[in-house]
Amino acid sequence: MKWTPGGESQDIEDRRDEDGGGGGFQFGGMHLGIGGALILLVLSLVFKQNFFMLLGGGGSSPNAAHGRRPNPARDQQERPLVEFVSFVLDDTQKTWGEILPQQAGKPYRHAKLVLFRNYTQSGCGGAESATGPFYCPQDEKVYIDLGFYDELKQRFGAPGEFAEAYVLAHEIGHHVQKITGIESRVRQMQQGSSRIRNAMSVKMELQADCLAGVWAHSTQQRNLLEQGDVQSALGAAAAVGDDRLQKMSTGHVAPDSFTHGSSAQRMHWFQQGFDSGSMAACNTFDSGQ
Repeated sequence: MKWTPGGESQDIEDRRDEDGGGGGFQFGGMHLGIGGALILLVLSLVFKQNFFMLLGGGGSSPNAAHGRRPNPARDQQERPLVEFVSFVLDDTQKTWGEILPQQAGKPYRHAKLVLFRNYTQSGCGGAESATGPFYCPQDEKVYIDLGFYDELKQRFGAPGEFAEAYVLAHEIGHHVQKITGIESRVRQMQQGSSRIRNAMSVKMELQADCLAGVWAHSTQQRNLLEQGDVQSALGAAAAVGDDRLQKMSTGHVAPDSFTHGSSAQRMHWFQQGFDSGSMAACNTFDSGQ
């Protein structure tokens, strides 16, 4: 992908060097010292209830925030990736700032991107590296531990800058769903059985893939794509398909438990958005795919 290094997006919130407040613990908007955390831990063990939940936001585990210290060497090592992520973030948001009023009749508002290591607190509760990148509609922020990109290359076999760009564009796609009201309607429809919840989740995730493709279409129009970029994004979409992930972890596939869609579905919908450049082509809810 053709991009210009240098600078950091104003929409990035960098929490990579948070130290957990000097050995304390953060719960929602409330800071709790070590002594208070130990009391809650003992009460949780005695009564077999999670008393950390009482403080809001799900709480952090006692080990989650402890021991994080600034790491200048790692910051410097990650600098090129931060610059690339900044470029993609600004480009996707500028693009949606133009597309959304034209195609949906709604103004676009910027999301924030939170960079963290190991653990942080989001408006949707605690966020760990193992969670993977996600969008929280409550605070309208995307959360990414940059170490995920290493996993994308090494564990999932999806290298390339545009594979990394696809991941972020997918999460911004969820932000577009929040702005257009799709996210809230889906949450209402998910009140039924687990099968309904999973089916609606798949449709929403596939739509976010399609919206990522709509952004990728704009990069092609602006001659930012290089040879192999689209294949790199499709490889990333395939790598995180539910069927592939289930096969890797359990050795078998259970379609009824899918929450994001199969590799083939994810590739199809990204390609759909890329070929059309249109939000109208991303109606996964009325599609049999």
